[in-house]
Amino acid sequence: MPNFGIPRRAAANDLRADTPPPLNWKRGLFRVWILVSAGWIMGWTIYLLLEGVQGSLSTRGDFVEVPILLFAPPTALWLFGYAAAWAIKGFEAER
Repeated sequence: MPNFGIPRRAAANDLRADTPPPLNWKRGLFRVWILVSAGWIMGWTIYLLLEGVQGSLSTRGDFVEVPILLFAPPTALWLFGYAAAWAIKGFEAER
């Protein structure tokens, strides 16, 4: 009868004690970028809300700067990471 469901322990040939599991750098760095970008946007949003309550944001130019301030640095960081990954892939041996 075939074994269905979640196995209780890994098979001996599937899990070797001497080798650590491989890291997924792409997924991990993407998640770090998400966290840093969310922190950046939340921090500046709170600051701008406090400035708006005090009346510092009064001209039309102030409101144009807000989306640039919130979204330009995370986008630039993502583009830099994408370009760095492209450059690093250039050093890999051809198959």
